[in-house]
Amino acid sequence: MMPADDVLVAGLRSGDETTFARLLDGWSASMLRLARSFVSTDASAEEVVQDTWLAVIRGVDRFQGTSSLRTWVYRILVNTAKKRGVKEKRTVPWASLERDGGPTVDPDRFRGPEDAYPGHWREFPEPWVLGAEFRQVVARALDQLPERQRVVVTLRDVDGHSSEEVCAMLEISAANQRVLLHRGRAAVRAHVEKYLGECHDL
Repeated sequence: MMPADDVLVAGLRSGDETTFARLLDGWSASMLRLARSFVSTDASAEEVVQDTWLAVIRGVDRFQGTSSLRTWVYRILVNTAKKRGVKEKRTVPWASLERDGGPTVDPDRFRGPEDAYPGHWREFPEPWVLGAEFRQVVARALDQLPERQRVVVTLRDVDGHSSEEVCAMLEISAANQRVLLHRGRAAVRAHVEKYLGECHDL
């Protein structure tokens, strides 16, 4: 568990190395995954994360607490990664979110409004696939997603951020976030189902 934001901010402002190390340990891995969604190489993603932490240290005195510290840090990361992605010609502007294409899913695949869990999938993957090999399959599926879907699914389902945090980090509407998440999840599920079908055919 991280300390409260006011404790973390005070530690950063005072130059406390323990606070900074705690943030590095807690957030850098997911920051690296997110940065990699915008840039073309792992090395570029590492530089984005390093640049983000430098910007955080230099700018923490201006942090006003209107959002959580984590959201503020990740917003710096996204802006830094977008700029680098544009230079690498990888990033597509986020302005056209509504036009983002993606697979559709048969509504019968979801639980109905009368169900205890409306809107959830009717069936889940078999427990035996939930191991290292399965994680590799999911990682490959994520790599094949359009950039915006990949970023949202990574933040929500891999790193566990709330929808509110993702909207704040990426500065997108709740509706856009839901569309991107739904399409991304549908594509990942289709990839997984294809993999499972091939396994059963062996």
